[in-house]
Amino acid sequence: MVTKTKATDTKLSTMKPAKVEIEETEGAFQLLVNKEPFFIRGAGLEFGDIKALANHKGNSFRTWRIENGIRSALEILDEAHHYGLMVCMGIEVGRERHGFDYDDAKQVQAQLEAIRNEVVQLKDHPALLMWGIGNELNLRYTNPKVWDAVNEISEMIHEVDPNHLTTTSLSGIFKKEVRSIKERCPDLDVLSFQLYGSLPILPKMIRKFGWEGPYIVSEWGATGHWEVPKTSWGAPIEENSTVKAANYLKRYKAGIESDPAQCIGSYVFLWGNKQERTPTWYGVFLESGQETEAVDVMHYIWNETWPDSRAPTVDSFILNGKTAYDDVTLQANKEYHAIAEISSPRDKSLIFKWEVLPESTDLKDGGDYEEKPMAVQGVLKKQNGNSILLNAPEAGEYRLFMYAIDSDNKAATANIPFMVK
Repeated sequence: MVTKTKATDTKLSTMKPAKVEIEETEGAFQLLVNKEPFFIRGAGLEFGDIKALANHKGNSFRTWRIENGIRSALEILDEAHHYGLMVCMGIEVGRERHGFDYDDAKQVQAQLEAIRNEVVQLKDHPALLMWGIGNELNLRYTNPKVWDAVNEISEMIHEVDPNHLTTTSLSGIFKKEVRSIKERCPDLDVLSFQLYGSLPILPKMIRKFGWEGPYIVSEWGATGHWEVPKTSWGAPIEENSTVKAANYLKRYKAGIESDPAQCIGSYVFLWGNKQERTPTWYGVFLESGQETEAVDVMHYIWNETWPDSRAPTVDSFILNGKTAYDDVTLQANKEYHAIAEISSPRDKSLIFKWEVLPESTDLKDGGDYEEKPMAVQGVLKKQNGNSILLNAPEAGEYRLFMYAIDSDNKAATANIPFMVK
């Protein structure tokens, strides 16, 4: 259920849009909102906790589409405005990998007109920062005409909305795409890049591939499931919440903070929770709402001080004496011991929760929706605090998930993929 804020009752006719601009000084770029400097301290947030983002002193969030099926864009903008946040409003743009044909002039024109209607409805909202035209349109594409369409959308937006900027988000950074954007999308104000484990090399690649304008890191965070080691049966090994948090800080400093001339901010992924390979891989919150250690890191990045309450940390997690990196193989219907060693700041009490999920087979790319596997019932026995007895299920591929939740509703998590023979 959506709770109405006071701003939800405000009529657009009584509000003024923000004037958003880019100022360049000798090759260095500054984002300005109503003539004031604005460095994006942001998060990707479609269904997440807007109030929590404001409480941690983020100043912006991005979405991926105008209508997400749960809340309208106007409701999202109203709540952002209520909490003093600015929004990079995502615009859904057809992807070639989903069947959109950029050789079909009628289809391209219909898309342009539909987007025009969306822009007109929202362009004067005071919480609007900029428009994100499509997401990862370069992922598995072959037709460069997509960039002609992006440029046409950007031109249309600037025609009807002179107050806001336009960008598009690329999957990774590649010389071919940078060249295509420069040649085919001269109307874009900012270019956005999405990198995970390779984020620290971004400033170097920006210069190597010749991007001379301002840019945003519109997605970054945990090491991607395509970048990590795998088990012998091909299951990607997810880093625990403590390793992830350390990587968030390291990557931010190397890949974002290190380029103040061209980088005008970033959106960490994901301020919320989603199933993508696992239900814990990319979200900085658990499915049940608890903040992980990555939220502490973002608080530190945005405030230059750590939060008063810190999340628990993972010291170790083993199943049958092995870690996730040791190819854990079990025998069906036999019992095995798992134990997690967790440190809790200020010795706060911890509640442990455990779950066994089959290895996900609903595998997509580009962040497309994936269905979370159903938990395996009846296999967890004799829980004793930070340890549990697992009765191995029938033959197959699984993961054992551990969640340690403290009295301040903060959590640590880890999982171990295992094979049952």
